[in-house]
Amino acid sequence: MPDEIIEKLVIRNIGLMLSGKIEQPIYEADTIIAVNGKITGWGAEKDMDVEGATTTVNANETTLAPGLIDSHVHPVVGDYTPRQQQLHWIDSTLHGGVTTLISAGEVHMPGRPKDIVGLKAMAIASQRWYENFRPSGVKVHAGAPVIEHGMVEEDFADLAKAGVKLLGEVGLGSVKDGRTARQMVDWARKYGIQSTIHTGGPSIPGSGLIDADMVLETGTDVVGHINGGHSALPDDQIVCLCESCKAALEIVHNGNERAALLTLNTARELDKLDQLILGTDGPAGSGVQPLGILRMIAMLSSLGNVPAEVAFCFGNGNTARQRKLDTGLIETGFCADFVLMDQAQHSGGKTLLESVQLGNLPGVGMTVIDGRITSARSRNTPPAWRVPETV
Repeated sequence: MPDEIIEKLVIRNIGLMLSGKIEQPIYEADTIIAVNGKITGWGAEKDMDVEGATTTVNANETTLAPGLIDSHVHPVVGDYTPRQQQLHWIDSTLHGGVTTLISAGEVHMPGRPKDIVGLKAMAIASQRWYENFRPSGVKVHAGAPVIEHGMVEEDFADLAKAGVKLLGEVGLGSVKDGRTARQMVDWARKYGIQSTIHTGGPSIPGSGLIDADMVLETGTDVVGHINGGHSALPDDQIVCLCESCKAALEIVHNGNERAALLTLNTARELDKLDQLILGTDGPAGSGVQPLGILRMIAMLSSLGNVPAEVAFCFGNGNTARQRKLDTGLIETGFCADFVLMDQAQHSGGKTLLESVQLGNLPGVGMTVIDGRITSARSRNTPPAWRVPETV
């Protein structure tokens, strides 16, 4: 057997390390090491084995965090969306610090099949083409079929056997009653398929209202865009969902910002901040939002009075835990997916965290996926004072 090729990444001179863990959002460390794409250790450089690195990055005292995760996107194929006739939207999202995308259904595919054979075939194909092709290195978890009347348990078993692990938003297809939806969600869960639901008013002509009663009856793993996509439910229903659900409470960029703050404040009162996760719900009528996750972090931190280091957890570690991913946390054995950032030039505050809590975006200086550098200074964020460099 030939010797295994070892790729060793060392990132040193880190000014601040964010962990993604809401219970301990900041680590005391200035160096992190990854071998063959997996995190092997972090701490003070003097205590680390930095010899034999194949790639060394001088972070120049910037902030390192787990790569951000967008919990709610609607991809179609490759790095193109017909929803806004836009190319390279995933690459642009990478420049917003996002290293992982999770599909809530490939609903913008022209001619999307709604018969059972067709929807299963498209889901399997979608899962495969994003497994085989990662635009700019970004991980896209796709192949999320929208449930339709006529599906039976065997269909979910077939999907799972073929590698499908997600359902598209419940309510975007013909199934719009809680009893039927609950049966299908239970079948999906039995075979390891995670579910989400459209929450709120209709998003486009032809879609419909999904109220709190149906959300609760359906019992999905994720309460999709609890702040609306675009139209939010009445306040009492949002509060009811926060009180009653053990599922992930997903806040999206394309939703109602006031409802987002209501969700945040209610979750905080209920000691449920660990259930908050973030998505963009794009591409959509609101367009494509390459900086959507960063904008949500800054908005929730500044207007919701949440420490910035905690708000960042909404966009990586919380999502990783709720979605059962091996990324989004600084954890031994997890994927070495990172975003390196610094305070944006001439923004308020004395540090990156202070600046974000004042509502400013950070400047992204580098992204890393599976231990490999995938982008340098962002073309989309405001410029950072300092940027990392390879040595």
